[in-house]
Amino acid sequence: MVTRPPAGRSVQGRRRRSRNGSADGSRFFYPALLAPAVVLGLFVIGYPLYLIIDASIRDVGLPNMAALNSAPVTGANFTALGSDPLFRQALWVSLLYTLGGTLPAFLLGLGTALLLNRRFPLRRIFRTLTLLPWAVPSVVCSFLFLWIVNASYGVLNYLLLRAHLITQYVPWLASLRWSIVGVIIPTVWKSYPFFTLLILAALQVIPVELYEAAKVDGARAWATFRRITWPGIQNAAYLALVLQLLWTFREFEIIYPITAGGPANTTQTLAIYLYNEVFQFFHMGYASALGVVTVVICVAIVVAMFPLLRRTLWRS
Repeated sequence: MVTRPPAGRSVQGRRRRSRNGSADGSRFFYPALLAPAVVLGLFVIGYPLYLIIDASIRDVGLPNMAALNSAPVTGANFTALGSDPLFRQALWVSLLYTLGGTLPAFLLGLGTALLLNRRFPLRRIFRTLTLLPWAVPSVVCSFLFLWIVNASYGVLNYLLLRAHLITQYVPWLASLRWSIVGVIIPTVWKSYPFFTLLILAALQVIPVELYEAAKVDGARAWATFRRITWPGIQNAAYLALVLQLLWTFREFEIIYPITAGGPANTTQTLAIYLYNEVFQFFHMGYASALGVVTVVICVAIVVAMFPLLRRTLWRS
């Protein structure tokens, strides 16, 4: 007669063996899954970054890139940045453009998300239409707004004139004063759906019972937003702000087709200044130094927003 081990003991033994086996296997299995992505990331990001840093400390032009390793190592490129008035102006324009293109887009996206979160007829159609600007290519957006902000027949001047907000047509792209506004407007139009999408998704997660309880307690709209809505969406809002700040700071496709950095460099950001140094003046070493400074500034933005990001990532 064959005796069988107790069922509980055999199950426990199998669980113990499977638990130990999975622990030993995962020690090598998960790193093996991540290894191709890490290698690809080092090749796609790490190696070009190394080349940029190497070129930034050498005096080399675009036609002489083959002789990069033989070029002398020097810090003249970074020294020249400190005394370059065009660099300081491009840095100021980049910061102004980044804040002017991100904060209004965030406020517009927040308001649109709060509106689309309510129930009204044709809400699904309006949600789809709201996301269309984000899907439009940046170059197409630029040429579209070239017509809208045109000083002679642009619809923006026509609407502002009919609303009695201006007394004459404004040369948005030719004026030293208003040219930066002329490139911020299409940036806001293209960027705000990104905020709308993330904030609207966060609004869907907030329990409706909280709003019903606040209504019963007689809470006003601002108190409801501050106590219920904002705590529910702030994680998504902070993350969207950081991402959009980085994207706007390095924006090129919208500005260059509209103004190419003009007039008189009033819309020349660091990205456009870097492009001109490479493809117009062939200053590869100096342009690489500009690229390194741009990366450092982007890292500084992330570090400055890190307390918000850390709280956002940990809570999620």
